[in-house]
Amino acid sequence: MPKSRTVENRLPHRLGGKKLLIMGANPETAVLVQTARDMGVYTVVTDYDHHAYAKKFADKACDVDGMDVPGLVALARAEGVDGVLVGVADPLVPSYCKVCDALGFPCYATQAIGDVFTQKDRFKSKCEEYGIHGIPEYYLDADVRKEDVARIEFPVMVKPVDSTSGTGMTVCYKTDELVPAVAKALSVSRGKRFIVEKYMECDDMGLYYTFKDGICSASCIYDRYTTNEQPGLSRVCLGGTYPSKHIGTYFDRMHPNALRLFRDMGIRNGVLMLSAFFKDGEFFVYDTGFHLQGEAPHLLMKAIHGFDQREMLIRFALTGSQGDLDLAAADDAYFRGKHAATLWFLLRAGTIGQIEGLETAPSDPALVGLVQRFYKGDTVKQEWVGTEKQVLARLYIVCETKQELGAKLRSFMASVKVRNIKGEDMLLRGFDVAAALGQ
Repeated sequence: MPKSRTVENRLPHRLGGKKLLIMGANPETAVLVQTARDMGVYTVVTDYDHHAYAKKFADKACDVDGMDVPGLVALARAEGVDGVLVGVADPLVPSYCKVCDALGFPCYATQAIGDVFTQKDRFKSKCEEYGIHGIPEYYLDADVRKEDVARIEFPVMVKPVDSTSGTGMTVCYKTDELVPAVAKALSVSRGKRFIVEKYMECDDMGLYYTFKDGICSASCIYDRYTTNEQPGLSRVCLGGTYPSKHIGTYFDRMHPNALRLFRDMGIRNGVLMLSAFFKDGEFFVYDTGFHLQGEAPHLLMKAIHGFDQREMLIRFALTGSQGDLDLAAADDAYFRGKHAATLWFLLRAGTIGQIEGLETAPSDPALVGLVQRFYKGDTVKQEWVGTEKQVLARLYIVCETKQELGAKLRSFMASVKVRNIKGEDMLLRGFDVAAALGQ
């Protein structure tokens, strides 16, 4: 299991020893557990994996599966917790809703909302009702019939309807690649369903919203960059730059429709991610998540906006309120004129023999966050390649100018080096900084 460390500044807020049950214990959830403890909260963290990483930061670790609703309810009652919160785990959102409902605890979602945002086909259908387009799709069932295949224009992406982080996804360029791709998607789909979409080769964007007491604010609109070094696999993110070069077009063309969708669904609190492609002046939404994100744009938001989504969600779970923040005044998707980026380092399969450049990174004043998932001696499994499980680390950088940001990105890319136990380079190439920033 990969390890994790986070370097960032926090302001402690005490909640008088209240108890919080956190569902899920992957490395990305560890920072949520740490934040809760910094706030004076007693944390009970549960995951089916006895060795799940975030458990080591908990006051108490348990092995109840996040999909086991009766077991979670029994655990919450036995521990006398004051609230429940889902971690960075998309599949657990429906269970989170059911557990909160059974216990009468505050929940930022409803079962209906959770079901829509964890099922790609249902989400796509709901978006179309509001003029928010999804990626063009082709009909295909598990039998992969010839008459259906004949209608497909390659390349296409085959993916489960309920997966995250690139799991179970395959890019197909010809007919004979479809059968194994469908089998792969079905093997990881809890509902045994998959979809086939046109493979999009265009600009990629992240759209990150904050909700508080019925107020919806676009906190981050950013451009994402993905690797092309792993043909046939999901294109894992290499980083992002903030704000997006398409932010004005987004607010004109898609944002009003998104606001109507969120309002009619009854979303009042929480955080929501949308991922979209931008091509020929049109947006095509392809993914979503109604929970704190592993990509962690909230680290940049805290540095620039001054509020912490993790603290807000923890407060809501324990009190039913996210606090006194004036969201409309505090939020600014244009980042108050600053320029920011996330920088991901992706690893090839193998065992790490040496890492250079990350230990000195926190001394740079432009770095506002660092989340490292692997260390010397850890092994990256082959089956993790093509998913976010191959991420070595994510860096979070804030600068006053675009030129300064470009220089920082190039510097970090040049200084971080990883070699396997044979002395071979394990790092994939980073994204093109000049193209990203127009420099």
